[in-house]
Amino acid sequence: MPITDEIKKTLTDPTPLYALAGAGDLAYEKLREVPGLVEALAADRQGAQEKATARLHEAQELLAGAPAKVTEAVTAFPADLKVLQERAQGFALQQVARALELAVRAKETYDELAERGKVVVDKARPQGGSAEAVEPADEPVRAELVDDADTSAPKKPAKARKGTADASE
Repeated sequence: MPITDEIKKTLTDPTPLYALAGAGDLAYEKLREVPGLVEALAADRQGAQEKATARLHEAQELLAGAPAKVTEAVTAFPADLKVLQERAQGFALQQVARALELAVRAKETYDELAERGKVVVDKARPQGGSAEAVEPADEPVRAELVDDADTSAPKKPAKARKGTADASE
């Protein structure tokens, strides 16, 4: 595929704009929920203070027994390095699988935002038409573009053959 086709495809693909519009619409939707959440948090402030105090006491109790637990963990540490190596490899494989899962979820989220943005853009259009129905007119390639095979010479537009217009009349 010539580079001009790739550039044209990139410049005419509305998917990134749809994803941006979808993200903006989602952000607006979530921001509208904020006042209700603030009121709920203000009402629950007293309960949160009591929970925080209880957790502080629990943490202090855990810290009191921490030195004994650390000593126990160090003595129970496996001496066999091969077991440690196998565990490390297993953990690394789990993280690779997790990274792949996150990449798939990111792509799905991007696609969902693009669909949401397409709906928002279609609703915002005065004529209600779809953006896919509007295609840019084919324009001739400019003479300054460089041919893929020869990067030193500019492309010259193709000349019409003599007699082809006469033959069609």
